[in-house]
Amino acid sequence: MTDERPLTVDVVIVNWNAGRSLRNCLHSIARADQSVLRVGEVVVVDNASSDGSDRCLHVPGLPLQVVRNTDNRGFAAACNQGAALCDSDFLLFLNPDTELYPDALRVTGEYLRTPGAESFGIFGARMVDEDGRPQISCSRFPSPRIYVGRMTGLDRLVPALFPPHHLRPEELPRSGPVDQVIGAYFLVRRPLFTELNGFDERYFLYLEEVDFALRASRLNWPSFHIGEARVYHAGQVSSVQLGPWRQYLLLCSRTCYMFQHWTKPQAWLLTGLSLSVEPVARLVGAALRGQRVELRAALAVQWAFLRWLRAGRRQFRPLPGTTPVRQGADQGRVRVACGKRRSA
Repeated sequence: MTDERPLTVDVVIVNWNAGRSLRNCLHSIARADQSVLRVGEVVVVDNASSDGSDRCLHVPGLPLQVVRNTDNRGFAAACNQGAALCDSDFLLFLNPDTELYPDALRVTGEYLRTPGAESFGIFGARMVDEDGRPQISCSRFPSPRIYVGRMTGLDRLVPALFPPHHLRPEELPRSGPVDQVIGAYFLVRRPLFTELNGFDERYFLYLEEVDFALRASRLNWPSFHIGEARVYHAGQVSSVQLGPWRQYLLLCSRTCYMFQHWTKPQAWLLTGLSLSVEPVARLVGAALRGQRVELRAALAVQWAFLRWLRAGRRQFRPLPGTTPVRQGADQGRVRVACGKRRSA
């Protein structure tokens, strides 16, 4: 006899100054059809928000825990922190700037019950904008060719030779296996998450889910895109507040990824491009636009990245605006380290 009891999923949301988006996300979970995939727990891990978005989050009928960090631990570390409080069959890592369509959990649960789902470890949904138009939902695993194309603009000129990192919506007409689903709606089997020791906390922001998906695929647990499950994704609600320092965090995470998963010659070649071709293109663009502020910011980001590299990819520098200054406390530091991996 088939077991028709609902599967259970715990939801982990990492928040940093997401404003009203977080409350909208929580309300969408409460409204979702849970007849097939039941929400056991919702854990919000707040990374020292200063906008009050971690307050007044009670939603009737929603089993909610809120963990408030005194400093910004980074996205990967906060995800692991929330997951440690969960024990359901599945873990759903959900961005605070998303809203579930009413049938998103039901559609996801229906696929999870099919025999075809048994060979996959990670599942994603179709991201849409406020008008329901498909957005970026999945990506290719980064390769030297992909990053060369992105740094030089060749991915736009000759995409056949230098494919873009993200899959365009038209490349995903239906559900199917993919390299990686984006982290905005990232559903993982709990045993797989435990086996991989969670997200690698060396990634403060960006590429943590890419690294996780690649490590999972190497254990024969690939990712699957469920095209019928729709999720509204506003995108960059929190990260946009970092301004040009987003590029610094991306450079650090990208460098960690390259040295972790590529050969050293490949990693050093791409690092060289990160220090030459890519910044020159940014600086020239800022200069041509007459944007002196943007030009100074680009120089500051590149200098910070160079100092990070010279420190052996194990040191990190404080970033403005990442952790709010509290009375009587020092400015929090962003932890972007590429040293020995810590346990989750």
